[in-house]
Amino acid sequence: METKRLDGEPGGLSTLLRAALPVIPGVNQLPGVKKVSPKNFTGLSYARTAIAVTRAGVDAYSAVCSFPRKDTAPLPYPHVLAFPLHMAIMSDPAFPYPGIGMVHMENTITAHRAIGVGEVLDLTTAVAAPRAHDKGALLDFVTTVTAGDELVWESVSTYLRRGARTVGEPDAGLSFTDAPTGGVQWKLPGDLGRTYAGVAGDPNPIHLYPLTAKALGFPRQIAHGMWTKARSIAAIENRLPDAVTVEVSFKKPVFLPGTVAFAHRQDGDAHTFALTSPKDGAPHLLGRATPA
Repeated sequence: METKRLDGEPGGLSTLLRAALPVIPGVNQLPGVKKVSPKNFTGLSYARTAIAVTRAGVDAYSAVCSFPRKDTAPLPYPHVLAFPLHMAIMSDPAFPYPGIGMVHMENTITAHRAIGVGEVLDLTTAVAAPRAHDKGALLDFVTTVTAGDELVWESVSTYLRRGARTVGEPDAGLSFTDAPTGGVQWKLPGDLGRTYAGVAGDPNPIHLYPLTAKALGFPRQIAHGMWTKARSIAAIENRLPDAVTVEVSFKKPVFLPGTVAFAHRQDGDAHTFALTSPKDGAPHLLGRATPA
């Protein structure tokens, strides 16, 4: 699989526009916009090199996700550095689906050690052929982060593309049993999506304003899934080892402004947690953390 290099300052509205063009009739047939058939897609990879973990970036991320200020980056922070690679892949004509409409279903992060502020990292994200799902196709965006020759962090973000079902046996996905309920309530402001977008480089319209969210089928703006994961990790980060795997399944969206309940249970070295609706207990996020 060829790895393309992403240079310069990535992300932002221009990348989002390129991801949206393939859903516009007529425009989606133009050279440079027209997508390949899913049947012909075997994989795609992008890389960023020599990316510094800056004090300003870590502090801004920590503030919006409620992590304490430290000389190491919060566990989920490298996802922010890798997200431009996700968008580069989704907006590439060689990727078979439009970026707009991809639904983040699951995310697994494995940190092999803490990453210090000031470290310089190389990042690669690769996606292979789609997998079967009852509602369409699943695509796993696999990210590896290295410091020199050392693998320090990796993740898998699984996205669903609704529509024609990919041939094969559907994957059951992450399974969570006996998840905790209730817990402490968090009140989330209406501008949370805009604030997180500013530090994470993810200005998807569904997260920004009621009007932009309604244009894409939501009654009002929703919180970023990766913010809900980050905020949940922040609530228990002082109990987690530096080498840890955190898996989550994103369930129902969190509408903004809104209130969610966070519950956590520890069984030995394992942690199970959930973000639910205080009204009916419906899950927004289910997760677990285990030593890596």
